[in-house]
This record gives sequence, C-alpha cells and structure tokens, in this order.
Amino acid sequence: MPELDRTFSVAPMMDWTTRDYRAFARTLTRRALLYTEMVTTGAILHGSPRERFLGFDDVEHPLALQLGGSDAGELAECAAIAEAWGYDEVNLNVGCPSDRVQNNLIGACLMGHPEKVAAAVHAMQEAVSIPVTVKCRIGIDDQDEDADLERFIATVADAGCDTFIVHARKAWLEGLSPKENRDIPPLNYPRVHRLKASRPELHIGINGGLKTLEACREQLELVDSVMVGREAYQNPWLLAGVDEALYGVPGPAESRHAAARALRPYIARRLEEGAKLNHITRHLLGLFQGQPGGRKFRRHLSENGHLDGACLRVFDDALSLVPEHEAAAVA
Repeated sequence: MPELDRTFSVAPMMDWTTRDYRAFARTLTRRALLYTEMVTTGAILHGSPRERFLGFDDVEHPLALQLGGSDAGELAECAAIAEAWGYDEVNLNVGCPSDRVQNNLIGACLMGHPEKVAAAVHAMQEAVSIPVTVKCRIGIDDQDEDADLERFIATVADAGCDTFIVHARKAWLEGLSPKENRDIPPLNYPRVHRLKASRPELHIGINGGLKTLEACREQLELVDSVMVGREAYQNPWLLAGVDEALYGVPGPAESRHAAARALRPYIARRLEEGAKLNHITRHLLGLFQGQPGGRKFRRHLSENGHLDGACLRVFDDALSLVPEHEAAAVA
C-alpha cells in the first residue's frame, strides 16, 4: 500500500467537511488529504443506514475517516469497517472540546487519559492495515503544555502511533464554548515545533490559524505536514493553489468558473439521488469571495437553493451572475 502524502490536509469540521464539500474540494485539488467530519463509534455501530455516516464518492481519495470514541473494542471494530469501506486512513479525535463529546469521553478530554488513547490506538492498529493517526491539542485546561504533552505523545507513540496532527492551542473544557476554543486560547506554534525537534522519528503535523499557502510553506520547514480548517472552507479557492505550491504539480482548476462547472455532473447525480440543492451548494458560497458578482452568486443560491424543486438551473443562474474574466493561471 503506497504511503499517504500528508503534506497538506483539510481539517475535519462538523457540518462542513461533508461528502458534498469533499467532492467540491476535489475540483480544486487532487493531492490534499481530505477528512470526514468526526463520526462517533455509536453512529457507525448502531446508526442506519451506514451509508449516511460512511458514504463517499471515489473522487474524494485520498480520504481519512475521523472517529470519535474511547472504547478500544468499539474503535477497533469501526476502524475495520472503515477499511472495508475503502478509507485510506483512520484518525482518532483527541481535540474536539464540545460538551457533548466530553460527556461521552470523546475528543479533547481524552488528553487527560493518555493510557486510554494508547489502548485504543493499539487495538485499532491490530484491526487494520491502513494508517491509524491521532489529532490532538497541545493540552487541556491547567495541563502543563510541556510535561503533559510530552507524556501524552510518548504514551501513545509507545503503543504504536507514529503520526500526530497537533492543533497548536489548548482546549479549555471549563469556561469556553467550542466556538471560543477555536479562537481564544492563543496559538503556540513553537510548542509543536519543539515536539517535532524532540521526536524526529514521528510524523508531526500542525493545525490552527493557517490562512495562506505561504504560511503553510513556512510551517513545513519545521514540521512534517500542515492541516488547514476554516480558511479552506470559507475561502475554498485557496485549495486551487495547493497542488502547484506544495506538491509541484498542476492543480485541476484553471478558474473559479471551471471548478464550479466541474462539479455540475456531481450535483446532477446527487439531485437524482434525492439530495437538496442547498445542501450541496452551501459549500460553494465562498468560491467567489472578493470577486465582482460574488455577493450576487451567494445571494441567489441562498435565496433559491432551498426551495422545493430547486435544480441545476438555480446553480447555473447563480454562476451567470459572476463575470467570467479570470486569467487561466491560479492567482
């Protein structure tokens, strides 16, 4: 099995990195590693139909499934299911700070239980041949960002995990909302850089606050990979430069219009399957950010995409509101 190239990835984001967003992302970048939203073990083991939680389009590869859970047996079973479905990687969420996941011992609260994470990773690796990775924070609450992070990484690495994607902020489980946890705890990139320097044998990726490909290039001088979240969603055209800038190969999109048109067959197929137009096109609202006609494009989709019977005509009409004057090269 060829090794995954994790140089650049799009972060798993609840309600955002759906299969429709990921299909759209592939009109902009072929090389970026894409992640699903976090899916809990309970949803996979007890939800129905399983396609609702695990379904994806072949175009989305390379693709990783992010799991939420803490029971080693359940995580191992779900990892095996993920491999059978064709995912290229399974990632364990040890970074989400929401109350809902805390109450079920899922997400960032697991940073306080490194032995539990180690047991889960070991069980998952025993169950699959695809990579098992961990996404975590630099700490939670009053943990020491040096001693406690080192203990966490060492414990989980000793269990066999060699790939960690680190969100370079603490998560404050007491006193901050999940939204506040994305901005208020200060970024501490140097802490992640020191982790890489002290554990050169591990793959250390960095996540948090990255907004430009130049910033990504700077980080790649000090860590193994970069993961971009909100900027890749709110300003998706950023992805159109990834393949050229970070992999040295041409990307698939010559223009924003070309990317939108490339998604038309996918939209048509999803509509035939019963999907609502706005559930797909909501992921494209930032495509023409800062461009003449961009606001009209967003408004037309927002006002018409949710209506009963909304079809490709709505999408085409929205696209016609944006002058097509871009040069072929990616800016």
